[in-house]
Amino acid sequence: MSKNLTHIDKSGRARMVDVSDKNDTRRTAITQGKIYMRRETLEKIRASEIAKGDVLATARIAGINGAKKTSELIPLCHIILITGVEVDFSDFMENDRAGIIITAKVTSTGKTGVEMEALTAVSVAALTIYDMCKAIDRGMTISEIRLLEKRGGKSGTWKAQ
Repeated sequence: MSKNLTHIDKSGRARMVDVSDKNDTRRTAITQGKIYMRRETLEKIRASEIAKGDVLATARIAGINGAKKTSELIPLCHIILITGVEVDFSDFMENDRAGIIITAKVTSTGKTGVEMEALTAVSVAALTIYDMCKAIDRGMTISEIRLLEKRGGKSGTWKAQ
């Protein structure tokens, strides 16, 4: 097995990585994703005309909760003491496309990174937007969920191109 696959032991079985010997460092991950929708759907979100309530306020809280519960959802993730979660939204209308860009920033001081927590925050926020708007737009598409930047730990800083 490759040394790069830290969640696989020498026999090829899944394992949770032992991080006890790692140093505690401040860690940050910033992630982003998009949800595409009809222009009319975005206009209704902007005007607070969605029957289920304030879409972005609900999605923000859902994203924060998603980050906090990542170790319950992703089997080999460590339980992490998260020190901060920010979930932000910006919308766009381009020609025939409209949508919302979701950005999450998660911070912690610990032995392992928070990339999965930030990715989960974006994913859960996007799913919440879909859930709250599906009655008027079942064709929404969630995509482009990715890591933009991570800081901290032995490997230092990494930024997407």
